[in-house]
Amino acid sequence: MFTQRTVAWTALDTDGLTAADFAIAERLSVEILLVGTGIVAKRLPEPIRTTLRASGIALDAMGTGTACRTYNLLAAEARRVAAALIALS
Repeated sequence: MFTQRTVAWTALDTDGLTAADFAIAERLSVEILLVGTGIVAKRLPEPIRTTLRASGIALDAMGTGTACRTYNLLAAEARRVAAALIALS
């Protein structure tokens, strides 16, 4: 079974995010990383997407509310999923 845990993340928005901000996803061996980008969905920079893809992690950026709902569905299916969430403001 995939271990559930919560890790604090200091991101307040998508500006300035780098692949290093998502390194924990690689260490946790997740297969899917959902990124909640706030109120609206925002596309993450290509270097982040490329790095995660090379690590075998499927990345899906979406609004934070949608990311929370999607996380719950995938976790209920026992998928190895993680969510990096930016608070709604």
